[in-house]
Amino acid sequence: MSPLPDYRPKQLSLGPLETEILNIIWELKSVTVKDVHKQILSDPDRELAYTSVTTVLNRLTNKGWLTTYKKGRVFYWEPLVSKEEATAIKSYEQLHQFLAISNPDVVASFADRLDTTSLKKLEAIASRIEEIRRQRGDRK
Repeated sequence: MSPLPDYRPKQLSLGPLETEILNIIWELKSVTVKDVHKQILSDPDRELAYTSVTTVLNRLTNKGWLTTYKKGRVFYWEPLVSKEEATAIKSYEQLHQFLAISNPDVVASFADRLDTTSLKKLEAIASRIEEIRRQRGDRK
């Protein structure tokens, strides 16, 4: 997973259409409204107005996910964070929300319901935290 980037979008929450369009942009790298609209309409069961795509691209720009520039008479949109960076940012936020419970007993009680693979992941995380503490010279 990517390390936590210095830049963060202003608003992390996205609707389903915003998420779909952002995924298209991550795939294509730089897009016009026409590119996104064409990609969505490649599914014969989908309908979406061209103006709706423009609205969503502007919303994603205002939320800090995209940047836009004009080349000739055409506007282009590009992502400000990669898909991997977005995953790291969202994971970081979810972890902070989870830790906000701040009751170790409640958090630890979830371990009773985890499968072996998840428990091994938690053990790996705990091991990594210990390693970071040793490198910093922190004490428990």
